[in-house]
Amino acid sequence: MPSKKYLIVIGGPTASGKTKAAIKVANHFGVEIISADSRQFYREMSIGTAKPTPEELSRAPHHFVNNLSINDNYTAGDYEREVIPFLDKLYESYDVAILAGGSGFFIQAVIEGLDDFPEVPQEIRDKNQKDFEEKGIAYLQKQVKKIEPEYYEIMENKNPHRLIRALSVYQASGKQFSSFLYQEPKVRNFEPIFICLEMQRPFLYNRINKRVDKMMNKGLLMEAKELYEHRHLTPLQTVGYSELFDFFDGKHSLAKAVELIKRNSRRYAKRQMTWFRKKDYWNRFYAKDPDDIIKFVKLKLKADLERESKV
Repeated sequence: MPSKKYLIVIGGPTASGKTKAAIKVANHFGVEIISADSRQFYREMSIGTAKPTPEELSRAPHHFVNNLSINDNYTAGDYEREVIPFLDKLYESYDVAILAGGSGFFIQAVIEGLDDFPEVPQEIRDKNQKDFEEKGIAYLQKQVKKIEPEYYEIMENKNPHRLIRALSVYQASGKQFSSFLYQEPKVRNFEPIFICLEMQRPFLYNRINKRVDKMMNKGLLMEAKELYEHRHLTPLQTVGYSELFDFFDGKHSLAKAVELIKRNSRRYAKRQMTWFRKKDYWNRFYAKDPDDIIKFVKLKLKADLERESKV
């Protein structure tokens, strides 16, 4: 094994098989997994986030799953501040660790770090919050899309907290929110090995549709009902829950809610694919072949070891 430390980053759209691939790679190398799925942090949200099953969690050590409550205020900056020292501890025992998930912003926080955002006066945040409550999410979406057309397409643009944040930063600084995301990367003590899972879009969309049906059969409706009184919280402003909350509010039928979950999940997957394609350092693999990922990583480690031996 080369003297440096490595972080195998397994990304890709929702329903592309990241959990299965991460577990197989972790078992092969005898290492541990850090989740980079920001929805799976929350203990109360399991079925609707396609969280790893207890059996899957038992097959490889997982971290940053079920580590928060929906009442916690948690950001990508918090994630960076917790994951980096956690990795340092893992590297005392391992030369390799795995970061797996589809939350691109959180992956970026670990790999490149986040820049310091400007201070936003409370009155600006309060005004945008009031606009959301009085005018609805469509108003926020229109405002953010006007000032951030490219970033709008890849952000969680159905999450009012994210929209308010982007709009408030722009209003406070006069600069786009995205301009603070892609500056000079921070120095890390590990080398990332980027793995992006891909599959043909019709096949992926079919998997998404079937997974939603499976979620409903497993009790997503009851899970959403138990969380309904907390629907105003930021973690619950997400696909799979907001559509069912609208059903409870009488805005549409249950069948329509399920149809919207499928549609919005497909749209979310499309935004994820757009994000992963914007960076050319991703090594792309067909999602059904995790053995190919293992072979690729082994060749990478072998090449680095040979290179070190010649120095």
